Amino acid sequence: MSDAPASRALEGLTVLDLTRARAGPTCARQFADWGASVIKVEMRESDPNSSTQTDFAARNDPDFQNLHRNKRAIAIDLKHPDGLAIFRRLVERADILVENYRPDVKFRLGIDYETLKPINKRLIYASISGFGQDGPYRDRPGVDQIAQGMGGLMSITGEPGRGPMRVGIAICDLAAGLFAALGVLTALRERDRSGEGQWVHTSLLQAIMFLLDFQGARYLMKGEVPRQVGNNHPTGSPTGTFRTSDGHINIAPTPTMWRRFCNAIGRTDLIDHPDYAKPGARRKNREALNALIEEITSKQPSAAWIEKMNAAGIPCGPIYSIDQTFADPQVRHLGIAQKVVSKALGEITILGQPVILSRTPSHLAMAAPDYGEHTDAVLAEAGYSAAEIAAFRSNGAI
Repeated sequence: MSDAPASRALEGLTVLDLTRARAGPTCARQFADWGASVIKVEMRESDPNSSTQTDFAARNDPDFQNLHRNKRAIAIDLKHPDGLAIFRRLVERADILVENYRPDVKFRLGIDYETLKPINKRLIYASISGFGQDGPYRDRPGVDQIAQGMGGLMSITGEPGRGPMRVGIAICDLAAGLFAALGVLTALRERDRSGEGQWVHTSLLQAIMFLLDFQGARYLMKGEVPRQVGNNHPTGSPTGTFRTSDGHINIAPTPTMWRRFCNAIGRTDLIDHPDYAKPGARRKNREALNALIEEITSKQPSAAWIEKMNAAGIPCGPIYSIDQTFADPQVRHLGIAQKVVSKALGEITILGQPVILSRTPSHLAMAAPDYGEHTDAVLAEAGYSAAEIAAFRSNGAI
């Protein structure tokens, strides 16, 4: 463990992280990476490698290490009277609590917002669920795959006629976690004025519907139901993926770039062609235009087109596999792949934050903790004596 925080930006904030899976840990990770003291509260169990501790990935797997870096961990039995008392003392000193239980669980445990609010009126309590804290689907189990389908994303992803297609990452989980973190930061700013915390909650379903963005607005304002269009842009043409002599590239000229694009592909006759001169005409005749462009792009390698298009000011880029992405010189320059030392694994490389703050940057200060690794230290900071901690361990509270 490094003595220095991951950043000075949020130094001084204390976060209790009761989360599992991905959405909740993503939220808590934002605070850990920016210097808050994040305490991962794990269930007290005889088997630290139980699936209830690590969910989808074992503790030393990449997924767990990437989600839980820069955090400390304690193990408490919240169903034990002493365990609950310990937790309540930690709440007294906390700024933020993050949980992603099913909505009813926190009430059964007696750790819901209204119960904890009298202990600490400044507490900002963040909840992430599958479908929301109330409503007809409140108690349904919700995971990313289900939210992708219900949120409409799978109906607009993939090629026409091929059936629904999920996105290749847990986008609903990630978005919900990031939106929850944004909500907490907003509540922190409001607390500066009011002196009081509040309950912040979001869901996987809300998060992915917000990410529908213009696709959702098309339906709400015009009644248009977006459909799958494969690698084409839903409303713009000729933005899409095109075959080259050695692979594929993405090309994305905006409407104002049409003339430059035609010059770049050597087809100035298309500039004023009635089928393609206007954006609406290009959209209507997308298939014919794409075929025409691909007939040209397929005659030269990807690198040649990428150089030519970018020289002309036309957005154009390669389509990488993941290993190629991390090998790209710009990606290496940005430094998002960062190293940290794990006691169990040695030096590992995981993903750092995608945002750079000039005075208070984020870095990886420590790897994901072992099960309950910091229980004694955290309890001592909360004012418990060594004898009390030993008694808690003896009676099964920790």
